[in-house]
Amino acid sequence: MFNKILIANRGEIACRVIKTARALGVATVAVHSDADADARFVKLADEAYRLGPAPAAESYLRGDLILDIAHRSGAQAIHPGYGFLSENEDFAAACEAAGIAFIGPPASAIAAMGSKSAAKALMEQARVPLVPGYHGERQEPDFLRGQADAIGYPVLIKASAGGGGKGMRIVEASADFEAALASCQREARASFGDDKVLVEKYLPRSRHVEIQVFADRHGQCVYLFERDCSVQRRHQKVLEEAPAPDLPPATREAMGAAACAAARAVGYVGAGTVEFIMEVLADGRPGRFFFMEMNTRLQVEHPVTEMITGQDLVAWQLAVASGQPLPLSQEQLRINGHAIEARIYAEDPDKGFLPATGTLYHLRAPAESAVVRIDTGVVAGDSISPFYDPMIAKLIVWGEDRRQALQRLDAALADYQVAGVTTNIPFLRRIVQHASFAGGQVDTGLIARHHDALLPPPAAPDAEQLALLALAETLAAPGAYPVAAGWRLNGALSRKLVFHIAGQDYPVTLRHLGDGCEITAAGRQFSASGRLDGATLRARLGDQQLEAVVARNGPQRVLFAAGRRLEAQWLDPLAVAAEDVHGETHLKAPMPGRIVALLAATGVKLNKGEPLLILEAMKMEHTIPAPADGVVKAFYFGSGEQVNDGDELVDFEAE
Repeated sequence: MFNKILIANRGEIACRVIKTARALGVATVAVHSDADADARFVKLADEAYRLGPAPAAESYLRGDLILDIAHRSGAQAIHPGYGFLSENEDFAAACEAAGIAFIGPPASAIAAMGSKSAAKALMEQARVPLVPGYHGERQEPDFLRGQADAIGYPVLIKASAGGGGKGMRIVEASADFEAALASCQREARASFGDDKVLVEKYLPRSRHVEIQVFADRHGQCVYLFERDCSVQRRHQKVLEEAPAPDLPPATREAMGAAACAAARAVGYVGAGTVEFIMEVLADGRPGRFFFMEMNTRLQVEHPVTEMITGQDLVAWQLAVASGQPLPLSQEQLRINGHAIEARIYAEDPDKGFLPATGTLYHLRAPAESAVVRIDTGVVAGDSISPFYDPMIAKLIVWGEDRRQALQRLDAALADYQVAGVTTNIPFLRRIVQHASFAGGQVDTGLIARHHDALLPPPAAPDAEQLALLALAETLAAPGAYPVAAGWRLNGALSRKLVFHIAGQDYPVTLRHLGDGCEITAAGRQFSASGRLDGATLRARLGDQQLEAVVARNGPQRVLFAAGRRLEAQWLDPLAVAAEDVHGETHLKAPMPGRIVALLAATGVKLNKGEPLLILEAMKMEHTIPAPADGVVKAFYFGSGEQVNDGDELVDFEAE
């Protein structure tokens, strides 16, 4: 076993690798960008070295700098995590040439699977079933459209070097192919530096089921069962679970055998994931499965496999990379219970899942245990920056069966408190509670099919939420209007508070009485008293005892009560309101990014929802639509220009 390893990554996966290394007595070296100088993983590692500025191209993608630090620190091996250089065959080869072990597969295996087109040719030779499609070298738009026409619509355009849902477009008709191809290629260039694509038949009802494989240098290869990752949006995974719901044992065995055949075909060593797309038949049962791609690294969702097998996959990686045989044979591996992982992101589902940036001024996670696990790279006070993936944490739960795992996941999500950025936690809870998902009726179209139920319009705050906000505000005011039980004052004193929530103002009236107060909110009246201990509010509303948390940052208030989150802005009556001098017709950038294209002409009438421009941020393209019927008076930025969060983009005159 190694004595010291370098982790060429950041965030939660770096923390995850450090945890196992420490348990094995292996020292760790962290490398970091300027943006991550005070990050959790840097503090957890035994040593840390600066790489460079925040952009990944100047830090985490600089293999030469990483190798230099490995030599200087005396690290014997490099763990690449996932993303960045984890699937870069040149970096793997450079490690080997430098005499430093790469904790991953050989460069030749990465190269073989790195191109989706080449990989599918290899899989065809290995008799692994493939989706009908074009995986060749020709990339002329007219030729590719001809291939799509021959395959039959809908088709999926996919970046050959892609992953993580980037560089993928579904095309429903031949007339839409050219624009979708151009967009896909732009995103592929930005994400992977390679705009080559393949075209495949798109299966409208399908499941995404992947097999965890592991191979050593002694000729052994096993599969650690499957994960179902069908719940996706924009081809990015939202929830993952193991084992897959209602998967027949014979299908599991056939997929495992095909996955091991795929690994052996490229001389694979280490941890890998073979991803399959599986038909969903008319009666909901699983049908045929087809090879999709192989990820030559540890997957984001590996914890669910660890939870059902009782194995530490990072420990397996270190053992195999140091030349040891696999810890267990196929016959020794067993499935125990059910595990589900939820990816908690800083993003706004109500705004098309736009990534969110900001400081986590309040962060409180559910308690970890043998059945609840949290993999995270952030702590309270950290910032979610625009430079990297906006993941806050992975929440993983285990149950004796799927029903129990779902119940535990919902309870843990209800306990997860984040303030400072908008998160997808309420959206995740709606999926978990939805009858189709709870019933195991999962496929890649679940979110789109139940869009209205999973993404309903924001609900108005209820009277109890407003009362709790007002009570906390009053108790937090230094020396003003105490309302703890037993407080006395001759006569009654009234106070009006106003909270701005989801674009509307909500007034609340407090009438201070001899013992506590009377609160009127949303047409209801409560007798109330309470005590505020830091952010924790212990309150009585009528005959009900409640406990809530109210996180405060400037005028912003975030209420966590009864498993619900409410974001509000307290309108301080003594503060001067800063008016937006431009009114509502000036559209602002929702995040930092680069203008890719301007899609509308100035002075031409547009309908609400028509595209105005494309903004690229976090390697994804986001279309900014017209907010109403009207015309563009001016664009403030041109194609290719960088913009900051809040920069005015368009002067739009609404009718």
